[in-house]
Amino acid sequence: MSSFSTFPTFSTSDAHPLSGYGWDEAWARSFSLHTAVGLLAGRVVRVDRGLCSVVVADGDAVRVLRADMADVSTPDPMRYVCTGDWVAVDEIPGGRPAVRALMPRRTALVRSTNSKRSEAQVLATNVDQIAICVSLASEVDLGRIERFLALAASSGEGEALLGGARRAPAEPLVVLTKADLVSDAEHIRADVEGIAPGVTVLVVSAETGEGMDVLRACTPGSTALIGQSGAGKSTLTNMLAEAEVMTVQQTRSVDEKGRHTTTARELVPMAHGGVLIDTPGLREVGLFGGEGLAQAFSEVGELAEECRFHDCGHHTEPGCAVRAALEDGSLSQRRWESYLKLQRENAWIASRTDARLAAERLKKWKSITMSHRNSGLPVKR
Repeated sequence: MSSFSTFPTFSTSDAHPLSGYGWDEAWARSFSLHTAVGLLAGRVVRVDRGLCSVVVADGDAVRVLRADMADVSTPDPMRYVCTGDWVAVDEIPGGRPAVRALMPRRTALVRSTNSKRSEAQVLATNVDQIAICVSLASEVDLGRIERFLALAASSGEGEALLGGARRAPAEPLVVLTKADLVSDAEHIRADVEGIAPGVTVLVVSAETGEGMDVLRACTPGSTALIGQSGAGKSTLTNMLAEAEVMTVQQTRSVDEKGRHTTTARELVPMAHGGVLIDTPGLREVGLFGGEGLAQAFSEVGELAEECRFHDCGHHTEPGCAVRAALEDGSLSQRRWESYLKLQRENAWIASRTDARLAAERLKKWKSITMSHRNSGLPVKR
């Protein structure tokens, strides 16, 4: 449980009180119509029980409001208010503040749920970096890291999935935690760098302070922490915030697994500037389609372009560059199989999503048709 009730109210020397929370000129322009009618600009720091907590400017300082979300409620899970969102708030005299508008997102970290409807779950929004936390206290699963990297690479597609413009994704960062518990941390780092081309991989220890200064330097702006339970996300949050803002639980000594210390996504200001969004531990990480897979496995796409046939299936076709790379070891069998597995998942999600959308369109059309017939109006397609 976090100490959310003691969320700080403090002054800032920045030009705008919300600058430390990501406010900039672009957000000011997008809010202009809302501020013109007296609504407050704010960033969601937590969502629970039908209400959200929003940090807003208060003179030269900031404060947190508990606001009702009824006006922006929607059956579309991609439109649920999420930690990290920027919203327009109506502070009603004598009543509960209310969120009147949800602003378009710059980035959205989205995974698929385990539901048969293949719906999306938005984990965090408007983040600049996504720090994938991996504990060195147990065996590192490279395939899981690849999955997280693909998830991060799709973060710029949040608005595209809603019909908006495609944006650059948040920058991924792999943070290998609990380095004080192992003697071969640098060897593991090398292995991870091999499956994360172009991605910064850090080795840190909250116990000894190793790597923490570098982590601070790598997390300006807004950063989301993701990973399994027991990866040390809440401990890192406390270290970067320089305050006990998140409760930390011990991992089990048998398997070094942790319980879900964080039960809700929460935005916390960092002592060195910027904010962190700490997320609950993720047991399952399902991709929600998109292009993240191609970016996370960019070398596979580059190899495929060298194949003799543009529609090469990478099985027994002559001149297949992928098969040649597998044979000479420049592409590992493990990485290829990981790519194929995630590719199959993407294809399944796409087919389920298309089927669901088609069914919803048919249901809506039938409802409109029935309504027109009952009213005696002509039915037009």
